[in-house]
Amino acid sequence: MLSNIYLRYFQNRMINAEHIFTLTPESFTEVALQVFDYQYHNNEVYRDFAQLLCRTPQRVSSLEQIPFLPVSLFKTHQIQTGAWNPEKIFRSSGTSGMQTSRHFVKDVALYEKSFTEGFRYFYGNPEDYCFLALLPSYLERGDSSLVYMLQKLMEQSRHPDSGFYLHDHHSLSEKLKDLEQKGAKTMLWGVSYALLDFSERYPLPLKNTIVVETGGMKGKRREMTRNELHEILRQGFDLQHIHSEYGMAELLSQAYSKGGGIFQAPLWMRIMTREPDDPLTPAKIGRKGGVNIIDLANIHSCSFIATQDLGTVFPDGTFEVSGRFDDSDLRGCNLMVE
Repeated sequence: MLSNIYLRYFQNRMINAEHIFTLTPESFTEVALQVFDYQYHNNEVYRDFAQLLCRTPQRVSSLEQIPFLPVSLFKTHQIQTGAWNPEKIFRSSGTSGMQTSRHFVKDVALYEKSFTEGFRYFYGNPEDYCFLALLPSYLERGDSSLVYMLQKLMEQSRHPDSGFYLHDHHSLSEKLKDLEQKGAKTMLWGVSYALLDFSERYPLPLKNTIVVETGGMKGKRREMTRNELHEILRQGFDLQHIHSEYGMAELLSQAYSKGGGIFQAPLWMRIMTREPDDPLTPAKIGRKGGVNIIDLANIHSCSFIATQDLGTVFPDGTFEVSGRFDDSDLRGCNLMVE
């Protein structure tokens, strides 16, 4: 087990989330290795998985050697570090009848800290924006981490016109026209198929609005590449760039793209890739591979997750998500392939 000093380090600093959100690129590796050690000793599912791979803390001295837990285990196991009762359980989106993942969250305030600091990192103060959300498939559920995030961002914004829209595209169009006329800084978040439907029925030029697609056709429309989706939305809204959010129920952090499908993660989150035919071998920079995610905000569950997405990490640390493994389930967070 960890020494008392080590336990106090995580109890006093990591649990309160004051340390991970002030990380620098230089300190990331050291802290990530400490989190691995902590979760290895306190997360039974993760420890069993790491032991099967002979990846114990004594054998791990770099990020590339850390074992990444398959995201599919969130469907079949209760992934948590330590013994506690969850404040919240988020579930992944999916098509009807699909088995979904469960993310047991010990401290909802930690999630709120993560997405708020992440938003500030990329866009500034939430109070500067009016938030509009077109997320029908998510809003109809009560366990969506994306809906929870936007609800809290709306509360922080305090803008009287912020709100969710289910299927009332006409009201959304009128609201956008009014906000555009007022020159209000606005963000329109939407699941892919809903944004497509809206842009086709109510095309309008947007000058002060950022459109953020969150992925997901949900079986409502044919699958398409992100480039194809963005081109249609750019034309419908007369915008130069469409933004994207990359997140999932199993994470507490998000990456963002401000155009071109090129994402950047906050400083406490890092994207790595693995060889598609060898999950234990890191892929070279610039080479497409399976997406591995280090999310240090996941201190109470698992910070090291092997997703079923395919992507490429570039030399500057940015990345793109280009598809999914053929044998993986369809997911709501990103269904677009090339």
